[in-house]
Amino acid sequence: MCGSDDMYSRFLPRHSVLTKIFSLSICIINFICNIIIMCDNKILSEITQNVFENIKKLILGVCQNMQKKNNKDDFLEKTKAAREERQLEKTRQGNAIKIQTIVRAWLARVSVKKLIIEKFDDSFVSFCEDGKVTQPPVEVYKIAKLFVKFFNAKKEETRFEILMKYIVASVQLESPKVSFIGVFLNKEYTKSWIQLIKDLCSTCSHLLAALSSNSSTFNKHVAFYSLALITFTSSSTWALLKKKSLATLAQPFIIITHNITTHLVDNGMFSDMKILLLNGIATSTVTLKKTSLSAINNLCLRPLIYSNFSNKLISLYILNILCVPALVHQLIAQCPDFVTQLKTHQILSLSIKLLAQEQQLKIHFNALEGSYALCLAGNLINLIQLEDTNSIHHYLLDLVLVLTRLLESCAKYVTAKQSNLSHWHPVLGWFSVSLDKHLQATIPLVKQQISKLWQPEAVKLVTHHLQECTKNMTPPSPLPTPSPEEENTAKKLVKQAIEKTKSTYANTQVLINHSSVGVANKLGNPDCTKISFVCAMYETAVRTLSQLRLEILTGLCYGDILLKPLWLFLNSLGPNCGLKSFLDLLNINKNANSPEFQMLTLFCDTLSHLVTILDDSEFYESGEPFQVHEYAILGQFINQFIFKSVWSGVLTDPEIPLFVSMHNLLAALRRRDERKTFTNPNFWLCKELKINQLTADLTKGKKSARIIKQKMPHVIPHKDRVLMFRNEVHQDKITLGIIENESVSPQSTLITVHRSRLVEDGYRQLANLSSQAMKGLIRVKFVNLQGLDEAGIDQDGVFKEFLEETIKKVFDPGLNLFTSTSEERLFPSPLSHMTDNHLDLFEFVGRMIGKAVYEGIVVDIPFAAFFLTQVLGNDHSALYSYLDEMASADPELYKNLTYIKHYKGDVEDLGLTFSFDQDVLGRIISHELVPGGRSINVTNENRILYIHMMAHFKMHKQIQNQVAAFRRGFRTVVSFDWLTLFSGPEVQRLISGDNTPIDLKDLRRNTSYYGGFHDSHKVIVWLWDILEKDFNDKEKGAFLKFVTSCSKPPLLGFYNLEPPFSIRCVEVAEDDDDGDTLGSVLRGFLALKKKDPVNRLPTASTCFNLLKLPNYQKKSTLREKLRYAITCNTGFELS
Repeated sequence: MCGSDDMYSRFLPRHSVLTKIFSLSICIINFICNIIIMCDNKILSEITQNVFENIKKLILGVCQNMQKKNNKDDFLEKTKAAREERQLEKTRQGNAIKIQTIVRAWLARVSVKKLIIEKFDDSFVSFCEDGKVTQPPVEVYKIAKLFVKFFNAKKEETRFEILMKYIVASVQLESPKVSFIGVFLNKEYTKSWIQLIKDLCSTCSHLLAALSSNSSTFNKHVAFYSLALITFTSSSTWALLKKKSLATLAQPFIIITHNITTHLVDNGMFSDMKILLLNGIATSTVTLKKTSLSAINNLCLRPLIYSNFSNKLISLYILNILCVPALVHQLIAQCPDFVTQLKTHQILSLSIKLLAQEQQLKIHFNALEGSYALCLAGNLINLIQLEDTNSIHHYLLDLVLVLTRLLESCAKYVTAKQSNLSHWHPVLGWFSVSLDKHLQATIPLVKQQISKLWQPEAVKLVTHHLQECTKNMTPPSPLPTPSPEEENTAKKLVKQAIEKTKSTYANTQVLINHSSVGVANKLGNPDCTKISFVCAMYETAVRTLSQLRLEILTGLCYGDILLKPLWLFLNSLGPNCGLKSFLDLLNINKNANSPEFQMLTLFCDTLSHLVTILDDSEFYESGEPFQVHEYAILGQFINQFIFKSVWSGVLTDPEIPLFVSMHNLLAALRRRDERKTFTNPNFWLCKELKINQLTADLTKGKKSARIIKQKMPHVIPHKDRVLMFRNEVHQDKITLGIIENESVSPQSTLITVHRSRLVEDGYRQLANLSSQAMKGLIRVKFVNLQGLDEAGIDQDGVFKEFLEETIKKVFDPGLNLFTSTSEERLFPSPLSHMTDNHLDLFEFVGRMIGKAVYEGIVVDIPFAAFFLTQVLGNDHSALYSYLDEMASADPELYKNLTYIKHYKGDVEDLGLTFSFDQDVLGRIISHELVPGGRSINVTNENRILYIHMMAHFKMHKQIQNQVAAFRRGFRTVVSFDWLTLFSGPEVQRLISGDNTPIDLKDLRRNTSYYGGFHDSHKVIVWLWDILEKDFNDKEKGAFLKFVTSCSKPPLLGFYNLEPPFSIRCVEVAEDDDDGDTLGSVLRGFLALKKKDPVNRLPTASTCFNLLKLPNYQKKSTLREKLRYAITCNTGFELS
């Protein structure tokens, strides 16, 4: 049965899957049948065989039915395939017909074009040869119409140019028989003639935009196409209209030219002209000729004139023409006649009127974006110089607002576009949008345009109202100088002053009114508003044009155009420059960004810049722009305003522009005052400040108190600041666990130093100590010259001796680390690099000075003020001038630089360059102040820069590494945050003690006595009497230096002297002095007479602040010996 599979195969379905199923089924049945047949049960076998035979028949029936169905599917598939074949054939036939149609049409067009070209060439051959117009205008019209319809003007530009030349030439003829205008007279062609002219003009416009400025025929094509456009946008040159018989057509033709112009505008003429202008003038070399530039701009102006200067056309003019980089600059240089037209048609006024609408300004700025909006601002500013006071007066406020908003929008745009992938913009700084080729080529000219805004002519124009308001005002009178009696009784008068506040205010108001003619101004009145908006514009320029900041401020400083009138106006706002009014306004406008505050900000920015560049003779003597007392009045106003606004909690952000500007000016004035005072004592203190309240607020972490401490520590009395500093040190010691008491003995560092190697041993053992170890207890063991250990009395005194001796060594000129100014003040030597490891030594010196300050040990080391300023980091301010300090550091160079600054002739005649030659051990080394400085001559224009660069090099660059190393060591011990309480001169007082006269009563109160001496002992009485009555201030300082090694008292009085001052009675030679014994104490205490030690001198142990005084029997002997000892500075040596 297995072999019978083939008999069913013809009935099996054609589908492969069904075939496999049926085959498998038959195989299974055959397999079962074979098994059963092999069995012995014949009956079962027969039955089973019958069953399966029936199954086979059933399966064969199914297969036959499926075969019939399969034949039907085949039939349907064949029918479908036939249908698809017929459809495909139909499509092929259709495509063939389309292709044939296209080919035939193309062949027809080629044939027609050939005929048109032949006809075109035949018609204009004579014109090309002799330039004569002979063809009937209707024929030319028909050829032109066919040409426009069948040809692309760019591909057939030569023939198009011939056609347009012929048409333009024909327009110059009066005869209707040859003039192309004559076609219009034929009613049959009137409408189509107008459309043809529109099409021809639009083509000319597009061809202008497509021209390459690098082509040798660029200007030729520009001249011709612009002539064609000008010809058909104005009928004034149409010769046909000169005939009297056709004069009535003048008005209709004007309407037609207006219509043509409108069509050109609608078809992108302005954008075409923008591209042409960019290619022609916004390049490294201007390729457009003067006549073409004038023609194009005349063409662009016509739509505005025809529309009676509608807002739509003015907007298009702004977006496409006025935004072309340096356009007005080029027009003024090449086409002054056209510039007159701009003024005549009031283009500036109309543009400002449109842009003054805030929504319109946003639309225009968004369309132009940052750089091209800046170009628009440059062109508008350039147009200002064409105006005068009378013409600009009626829209000045709008002009100011538009420029302000444009600049503000540029600032926001730069902020929004900042990213890591930034590009450099020479005016706006860094942001992510790169400059295209046109901007790159013209940005110097755009800068030049924008810079006209702060040149004297423009400043005079826009500040005319300010100058008119202040022309009759007089400067404020000097502040009253308190007499000594008034200073001593100041506290008694405070109560009376408070009671008389109202009358005082009234009197002050009267004085103000007398000091300025006319009615006083106030914030918010029309005059103040106008002036504030002008100042806000300039302040916005200062903030936005970050790369031009110094240039802007320099321009605004020029003469008395802005600063002096603005100062007079501020004084007219009320007592103390309208302090109360500004504080009231700040309560309303807490961000301090109103125009009135921007006026104040601009004044402070500009004056800060001026104060920085003025030398001492200009600041203190010339009286320009202000007298010295006016700086004091201004300083008082700024100091009071900042303090009161911060202390009241109104001003909480020290980063807002108003605070930064006022604080910078205040710092500049205070630096001047510290160096050469122009104010009264305690001028900068604020009486309203209560130190207890400040301390409590600092403990609570109040923001106002933190700002006062960080930004205005000078309003706190110096003594209180020193106490705050000492408290910071004390808290630091508690935190580090280095305060010694009965229960705790802090860890200490023991160092051993040889007397002959103080610096070397000290550096080796202290240079690498951690900050905590350096702040901790340092014990010193001396090894004498014989190599034996010395016995120290206590660790503090021995360390002080080590400190004093080390400092003497490191400041020794022989070590070449430090040099001195003409005033004997020390600063790092520029030649210190000749000493090995000089920077490590500077760091070590910084550590030692820092340790002395940390421990309250005063050392008599007079540092140069500019050096301490750099140690504090205060020289990093943009308003810090190294030139101010140069007079003390190098008087000769300062004199020479001042001579250059005020030189009346041509500075270039002096033969100076931006370089400096230095003599180093007979070898001349040249330093360039700027890259390539040897080849840059000093001129009248750059001499101020040269002077400041030279001062920067001499005062900073030469010693910047040494200063950095010293600062690093100093701050290892003394935290930078603590030092913000003090200025440079005040840090000097921390190091070397107070500058006040020595208070002998305070010293006596804090003196300890040994060896039998006591406060009532006759020798002690004589001593204090001699110091008080017989010694002058210089001798008193010498006495203090003799016993403590420092001629100045501690800042907080002798109570804080470490170790405390003491006097011990001695009766034997220095070498035999074993200290106090019972006999010596009793003899000294009882003043038992003994031989007068007339051969002995007083001696001192400065490391312990100890005076060793013999028990002299006569007052005269004591006076003589003491004066001799301190004069000779005997110290340990004499006995």
